[in-house]
Amino acid sequence: MSDFADLRDGGRRLAPLLAEAVEGRPAPLLLPLIPNGVPVALGVRESLPLPVRGLPAERSADGVRVLPPEGLAGHCVVVLDDGVETGTAARAAASALREAGAAALVLAVPVCPREALADLQHRYDAVVAVVRPLARRALTWHYADFDTVDEAIARRLLADLPDAAG
Repeated sequence: MSDFADLRDGGRRLAPLLAEAVEGRPAPLLLPLIPNGVPVALGVRESLPLPVRGLPAERSADGVRVLPPEGLAGHCVVVLDDGVETGTAARAAASALREAGAAALVLAVPVCPREALADLQHRYDAVVAVVRPLARRALTWHYADFDTVDEAIARRLLADLPDAAG
């Protein structure tokens, strides 16, 4: 049995935990990793209407390079994604966002295996996950419909939000 119906459902289930994690932190801002973090962010925003900006990431054989937007100083930045498998994207995001001046960093994902959690807790001020399995599995295992989107669709979804910037 899957943990989530789809990516948006993962975001819906993540929202109450995330609300606790950002309470009292300065100017929370959602930064979903493009593309698959965007449907998760849409689910989060159904009950937690925080401002959102897309977080582009270039994936290659060398790893992941994250391109943070301008104006992060003073914000509690929440990195959203579809989940953690190896943690490569989450580590790259943490490094780039610290350099960009984020006041606090929160990683929010529906799935984060415990073997990756220890390392990520050293890189983020908080790590929020609905499901924390003992061992890593492919993310598709956790979703009934792993409804991934491509970059163009993710940017279109972000553009439809009133306070978003891709």
